[in-house]
Amino acid sequence: MPEVNRIVNAFIKGAKDVNPKVKVYVSFINSWFDPAAAKEQAVAQIDNGADVLYAERFGVIEAAAEKKLWAFGNMSDQNSLAPEYVVSSAVWNMDPTVEYLINQVKGGTFTAQDLKDFSMVGKGGASLAAIPDAIKAQLPAELLTKVMDQEKAIAAGTFRVDINEAQPLPVN
Repeated sequence: MPEVNRIVNAFIKGAKDVNPKVKVYVSFINSWFDPAAAKEQAVAQIDNGADVLYAERFGVIEAAAEKKLWAFGNMSDQNSLAPEYVVSSAVWNMDPTVEYLINQVKGGTFTAQDLKDFSMVGKGGASLAAIPDAIKAQLPAELLTKVMDQEKAIAAGTFRVDINEAQPLPVN
């Protein structure tokens, strides 16, 4: 699915920007909701050496917490699922898209169009969930600075993450 691929590819790029030698494992469960299958794949990745997980589906954070590993959530702030282990989450906010469309319909100006930019950070359609203070205290200061600087650059429009919808390889 292109939308899933672009999120996973962006995570891979971010991980490689921080550590070019990092090995990123990717597996697909071919289901929108199967927490047991997602957890099983996460455990397999952990057994293969993964030490940080990106939870594109429910079940992954559970595996990370059981193995006492950090995880990143997706679509909403998922820190409440494992507060000691969820570093942050990619958060999707549909409000800007919905508000724009409602205003177009009310104004009689609605036309079919590509709305993907409304799901981007610059228009308020995406954000990075706050990193809890207890986790910040465990991270290198230079990494936190890099994350915050990059987040500001994305919001300001001075940096844009390339959209890559190709299916990621199993090992990147």
